Amino acid sequence: MTTERDGLTRQEFLGGVLAAASLGGGAAAQGTQPVAALHRRPIPASGETLPVIGLGTWRGFDVGETPAARAPLREVVTTLLGQGGQVIDSSPMYGRAEGVTGDLVAGLGARDRTFLATKVWTSGREAGLAQMRRSLQLLRAERLDLMQIHNLLDWRTHLPTLRAWKEEGRLRYLGISHYTESAYDAVEAVLRAERLDFLQINYALDDRAAEERLLPLAAERGVAVLVNRPFGGGGLLRRLGAKPLPDYAADLGCASWAEILLKFVVSHPAVTCAIPGTADPGHMAANLRAGTGPMPDEALRRRMAATLPA
Repeated sequence: MTTERDGLTRQEFLGGVLAAASLGGGAAAQGTQPVAALHRRPIPASGETLPVIGLGTWRGFDVGETPAARAPLREVVTTLLGQGGQVIDSSPMYGRAEGVTGDLVAGLGARDRTFLATKVWTSGREAGLAQMRRSLQLLRAERLDLMQIHNLLDWRTHLPTLRAWKEEGRLRYLGISHYTESAYDAVEAVLRAERLDFLQINYALDDRAAEERLLPLAAERGVAVLVNRPFGGGGLLRRLGAKPLPDYAADLGCASWAEILLKFVVSHPAVTCAIPGTADPGHMAANLRAGTGPMPDEALRRRMAATLPA
């Protein structure tokens, strides 16, 4: 019922171990061995691969400058990078998250090991330029890995700007993002009409509408997919936490419902990376474990969807 796929080469794995050793502090410095190698997926536009588990910064990274507020987040980032992760997604709408992310990555000397993604969410060309320049400043980056037009707000205005920035080398990839099913028709129309590198969309075991058209279309159009809200909505994870793990959990190497939910998401062939948000280093480590080892095959995925506990 399970299959191994998208594993790292020996050279890539050793590179991750060396990166962990160089971070200082956190799991690597404390003698904890890195988890098994994270599966990786290619970005269709370039062939570059990304680990299937990343980090979202909504809510959790909107904190002040005190050591007490920042210390757990530093450990989260250290754990992500030390165990082979790369992707950190933020946004100007997340309060202080961009600045906190930039400070932590710079403090760890980890910019070259980090895939930084953020968003533009405003109307008008000049406002968009100002917001993106501010994101560069806050993230302490000369260029960004990914800029996304959030919620398709004024996308016709911003897309030429993003293309110009990509041509100038100020960003590497461009895309769009959304998080509600009510916008899927509009998202689909843009995916069909425009050449994009990335789509960020909501997808979870209890929120599978993206499977119908958007994920197949992204695969068809050669668009990488970041998944937000991979734990679903309506308190799914809290509700499942009191229930026993299903019999297939051991086969998948899962010790928690969080790992099961993430394995379902990243086992979809169109998904490049899931970006669950957390401010807890232990949760970050568990999320990363979900990106290793056996993954559900199609038969098990169907069973998981059909037998989700109420």
